[in-house]
Amino acid sequence: NQIFLGNGSDEAIDLLIRIFCEPGDDEIMVLPPTYGMYQVCADVSNVAVKKCLLTDDFQLQLSDIRSQISTKLKLLFICSPNNPTGNSINHHDIESLLTFFKGIVIIDEAYGDFCEQASWIEKIGQYPNLVILQTFSKAWGLAGIRMGMAFSNPEIISIFNKVKPPYNINRYSQMKAIKSLQEDAALKDRQVKEIIQERAKLRNILIGRTDVLEVYPSEANFLLIRFANPQIVYRHLQERGIVVRDRTKTPKCEGCLRITIGTPEENNLLIDALNQLL
Repeated sequence: NQIFLGNGSDEAIDLLIRIFCEPGDDEIMVLPPTYGMYQVCADVSNVAVKKCLLTDDFQLQLSDIRSQISTKLKLLFICSPNNPTGNSINHHDIESLLTFFKGIVIIDEAYGDFCEQASWIEKIGQYPNLVILQTFSKAWGLAGIRMGMAFSNPEIISIFNKVKPPYNINRYSQMKAIKSLQEDAALKDRQVKEIIQERAKLRNILIGRTDVLEVYPSEANFLLIRFANPQIVYRHLQERGIVVRDRTKTPKCEGCLRITIGTPEENNLLIDALNQLL
């Protein structure tokens, strides 16, 4: 009675806004740079979005957030580890908001398997206004089955189940998720360990490059890198079949590309391609 299964985490995000927000009147808050679907779902439901930028090291600006809280603000979305920056949000800052804010605080842990910080799930009993989002799309590598989870107190989960569409998760996705949990947990853990090792290796290599201005600390399965000439790097990699995310137009991410950690072989191909630019 403390878990909701959705058609991806995006369904849970959409339902949270539909459940707690009155269209054309209530508001949610997002903390850019962050995951874009919070804004998309709010726009679909005609719910206004307040934005409070993260600090330069991508942490919460508590005073600014508190100053924007009003009776119309119903939901506060925190992505940790954050997408697209990769860092985890300070634990004590989140606890401060959970205590101060009377609305619902949603912590999106889509990349939680790649970080050392404990999940907020263990705090559900302590904070009745807390909702945790997780997914099979990242560490499990099962984005195609569209299986997301929301964890919260029984009252909120009961509301989820009352408003969700019937048959929101197909039979194949259910069986695949169950089979993965029963048979593939050890494999998933080994792959996560390898990704973390490759993340550290790749970060150390990139830090030493003359065309790299900054490699941000990451607890996700990607790195955010600020390049001196990001568009040249982006086109060069694209021409060689290496797809990275252009984040140069994202707030606080000017000049940045987001590069997903691949297999050791894929990461070596990336480094070889980058070395051709020097």
